[in-house]
Amino acid sequence: MIVSGRLGQAIVPSIHKVRQVISIFVYCIDKERNKQWAVNFPKVKAVIVELDELVSRIKDDYKIQKIVEEPLSINTFTTGSGAGKSTSNVNGKFVFSQVLIDCLLRLKSTQTDIKELIKICKSAYEGNDKELSNLREFRKNYSPEEVLKWYTRESFFYKTLNTVLRTENIHMIFLFRAFISDIQRQLKNHQTNNPLRVYRGQKILADELKSLKQCCGQFISVNSFFSTSTDDRAAVKFLSGSSATENLESVLFEIVADPKMATTKPFADISKFSEYPDESEILFTLGSIFRLDSVNRSSDDQIWIIQMTLCSEKEHDLKDVLIYMKQQLGNEEASLRTLGKILSKMGKFDLAEQYFTRLLNEISPNDPLIFELYKDLGDLASLTHDYEKSIEWHKKAITLKNSIGKFIERRFYLKMDIIRSK
Repeated sequence: MIVSGRLGQAIVPSIHKVRQVISIFVYCIDKERNKQWAVNFPKVKAVIVELDELVSRIKDDYKIQKIVEEPLSINTFTTGSGAGKSTSNVNGKFVFSQVLIDCLLRLKSTQTDIKELIKICKSAYEGNDKELSNLREFRKNYSPEEVLKWYTRESFFYKTLNTVLRTENIHMIFLFRAFISDIQRQLKNHQTNNPLRVYRGQKILADELKSLKQCCGQFISVNSFFSTSTDDRAAVKFLSGSSATENLESVLFEIVADPKMATTKPFADISKFSEYPDESEILFTLGSIFRLDSVNRSSDDQIWIIQMTLCSEKEHDLKDVLIYMKQQLGNEEASLRTLGKILSKMGKFDLAEQYFTRLLNEISPNDPLIFELYKDLGDLASLTHDYEKSIEWHKKAITLKNSIGKFIERRFYLKMDIIRSK
């Protein structure tokens, strides 16, 4: 809400407690005079005299408020004997999210993938001239070195990427993987050198808070890029307005991050790439792992303080279980087949079939991998109880194997004939 100085002084005391009012800006001539009364109302974000500054602050507020109210997608890992080795429990989801991210980032991207992504984005923003213009600019000018500018910019790129990560849309993450790799590479290039204490204000569901309280001393992973600030006051400021959504709790994440722990999952200060350089934004990469140390009420009883510490994959319990899962999947180079196997073990059979079939369509008709893919598809069909389809794929595999055997046999006898003729 935007109010003038005189109007604001009259109505802000009455509307300040209205749940639907989240932010108030006072646009006036006498800044100092109006700051005197505005300081008593936390929802008043700024007292401003310049129009350009007002527009800039509203954009800034909108972006941060979206982060605050945007649901977090996290997985938890419970330590203990044998933890994580079951693919059906909570630990299984944690581990597979880590293995899946690792696989996707090691998969080479193709122009076909990027064209498919652009086509989907174009369709999603049909009729939105501004975003279609951004999309054209992206197609024409994108370079890996500019990826953090695109990520911090208010455009289709940030909005779409964050949505697909938060909702765990695996196929869209697959299509975005080249750009996710670029972000991770740039974060590594600009990795913070010294330990930091950073903060993030967040609204979370009461049930989510309850679950986090039960996970103290355990590990959590964040399934998206995790934006934080070195300024705790800025983080808290955006929790002062009540949300229009009921059943939400205001929490402040307080994180101790040592770069020595960021061996494979970097974090960096990205303020210089941002349209809002004053935010002091520290960005943690996709899949960062934290130990949840404590969940307590603040001293004024207004918000919850969630204290966490950045962890490495080499933490004892994590290291053992991640090595175990990677051994189960084999040591082969990341490929669509690797991705299909991971998805199959996660119980995402339709997606697994999609990537096995995609690989079949991409490789040469003479590629020996076809035999293995036929078997994979047969095994997959069996897991979904489609036994007729399973038999069909295994018959194809046997037929192919026999034909390859006959071809090798013919080549052998041909070679023998050539030797005899000499």
